[in-house]
Amino acid sequence: MIALATSGPSAYWYLTRGAGAVSLLLLTGSVVLGIVDVNRWRTERWPRFVIDGLHRNISLLALAMVVVHVLTTVADSFTPVGLKDAIIPFASPYRPLWLGLGALAFDLLLAVAVTSVFRRRLGHRAWRGVHWTAYLCWPLALVHGLGAGTDTALPWMLALTATCVLAVGIAVGWRIGNASPDHPARRLGAGALGVGALALVFWLASGPLAANWAARAGTPAPLLASAHSTTPVADATPPGLRAPFTARLSGSLRQRSGAASGLVEDLAMSMGGGAKGTLDVRIVGQPLEGGGVAMSKSSVSLGPPGQRTLYTGRILALRGPRILAVVSSGSGASIQLQIELSIDQASGGVTGTVQAQPGTGAGSGE
Repeated sequence: MIALATSGPSAYWYLTRGAGAVSLLLLTGSVVLGIVDVNRWRTERWPRFVIDGLHRNISLLALAMVVVHVLTTVADSFTPVGLKDAIIPFASPYRPLWLGLGALAFDLLLAVAVTSVFRRRLGHRAWRGVHWTAYLCWPLALVHGLGAGTDTALPWMLALTATCVLAVGIAVGWRIGNASPDHPARRLGAGALGVGALALVFWLASGPLAANWAARAGTPAPLLASAHSTTPVADATPPGLRAPFTARLSGSLRQRSGAASGLVEDLAMSMGGGAKGTLDVRIVGQPLEGGGVAMSKSSVSLGPPGQRTLYTGRILALRGPRILAVVSSGSGASIQLQIELSIDQASGGVTGTVQAQPGTGAGSGE
């Protein structure tokens, strides 16, 4: 696994991604069981008290995982997110709308948990009213994860999202189908289910899966230490590779030992989605105990199809599988790259995303 040259990969980064994905799965299970429970479904093997117990325990576990997700996000210094940003919606400088939706979902979960503790004092009607708002947590958490997450375009995350949406859609459809044919909300519910599914697909295609989502979502411009000139250079990039853009990555990792340089890691990747082309990264350094490499030299190449080395440059910062790099063309046009990688150590397969922004100077390889 690629490691941070100076301080090692951040465990918080892995934890916050994993906790976010697990939280969505648990919230999905809680919503599905809640819908089943409301419809009073039961069998001999699954009496209602079993469903009630599963619903309660999964909901508590979901809250615990959301707390882990929040705390690890705050602890990871890579993004400027504080504890207040996780509680006060739309106050964060980092993707405020999408992070704010997550804060709303967290606040609703906390409200349900607190009122459940004081359920006897509040009375069943007041508790039930607050409890019903918990169903809003799922769509808020879903859109929050897709809008604020860095894994949205990865195949595994798209598969997880589709599974969760399908599960809730089936549960809601089953609930609508079991309603009385004369119930006034039946047609309204069926229409809302269809419109909601189409709206989600359209938003994904034009938003998180489209080009330049990081900038459009409200990500602050990275403050990169550079000794290069700050005079903007005209972008001479071919139209198919014009920054800003966001693209999916797929490729392979190859490692070898150099006699004098130590460990050499070569990442050869192709780009798809928001831009077509190739991205190659070489990291040279000394092996670290437990895996990874302490980087001493690096090189990065970027180009459209047929021009693999149109842009060349170097890594500016390496933090686990996240890479910040700058590359420039022969004409002096510069592009800053934020690369997010997922590496299968068994097969050497690499997937991920790259977000490109116009740079302000030339980047040279090391």
